Amino acid sequence: MARIDKLLLGMEDTEASDLHMVVAQPPKYRIHGDVIAVEDYGPLTEKEMEEYLLGILSEEDQKRYLENLDFDFGYGIEGRARFRCNFFFQRTGYAAVFRIIPEHIQSIDELGLPAVLKKMTETRSGLILCTGPTGSGKSTTLAAMIDYMNENMRRHIVTIEDPIEFVHKNKQCIITHRETHNHTKTFGSALRAAIRQDVDVVLVGELRDLETIALALTAAATGALVYGTLHTNSASKTIDRIIDVFPEDEQAQIRTMLAESLRGIVAQLLLRRVKKGRVAANEILLSSQAVTNIIREGRIERLVDVMLAGKKDGMQLMDDVLDQYVKGGLVSGHEAFMNAQDKRRFEHLADKTKV
Repeated sequence: MARIDKLLLGMEDTEASDLHMVVAQPPKYRIHGDVIAVEDYGPLTEKEMEEYLLGILSEEDQKRYLENLDFDFGYGIEGRARFRCNFFFQRTGYAAVFRIIPEHIQSIDELGLPAVLKKMTETRSGLILCTGPTGSGKSTTLAAMIDYMNENMRRHIVTIEDPIEFVHKNKQCIITHRETHNHTKTFGSALRAAIRQDVDVVLVGELRDLETIALALTAAATGALVYGTLHTNSASKTIDRIIDVFPEDEQAQIRTMLAESLRGIVAQLLLRRVKKGRVAANEILLSSQAVTNIIREGRIERLVDVMLAGKKDGMQLMDDVLDQYVKGGLVSGHEAFMNAQDKRRFEHLADKTKV
């Protein structure tokens, strides 16, 4: 058992989502959004940090970390949990952040996500995006959707991640996990290869650059169902972000490709509950002829009207969800105000002492 395992396993007991470690500071857990020092631990020395961090790296990975100064990888404690790890250097020396990835993949129902996400998995081709800020639970939501397919469909699913997060056991589907740098050089090369691997579904960990976005759109256009993530917090901003990545002289063509291939956007925020814990809030846009036309014509501001009209089909606006959560006593008015798209709608609920 590695020395760091005790700290990592303590995350489950305290319901922590992340572990932060920095030289000259005690280790700290992020619990329900707050960063709190771990009990019974003092400030970490450089020697202790070296033992904690390098103790779970191979010689080759140690070399990569020390040469590149940043290093992302996955680490697992068998039967308990996996962790997404980022090692880096800062002013006082070694530093690291660990994000817990539970062994048990929660279902769409267990997470309390909208039932329409199940219907979205039935799509045979196109592009589905799960978006939101860092730490909003995008990977957890996508894992639940992949698990639903794994339980109910017979498909070949390829995941391309950096690093691998949730590990799916083959049920009805064949699931191939690929990690950049270890199993493939880049997201782009893995996406190109996926098209030749008799793939039905491709999960791309992050649409991080022009090449990856372009290849994802191409894969979606050629018959695969592509899932990807972006760091945007609404459907309209997601569409704008994708198009704006490309040079101006290519944007008309990309707008057309996106209009034809987009099947849905699930924008997600993770909110503090009034009592304890956090709860996901989702804005959902589903493909329709009206959505296709709006994207092609560049009239993104009209998406709000489409989502309002599409409530019966499962579409919803983030601010409407926030309003429901406040009325249901799930989140505070101030939490809704801080996360709202239209601040004026929730301004009367804001705690002025915190703004």
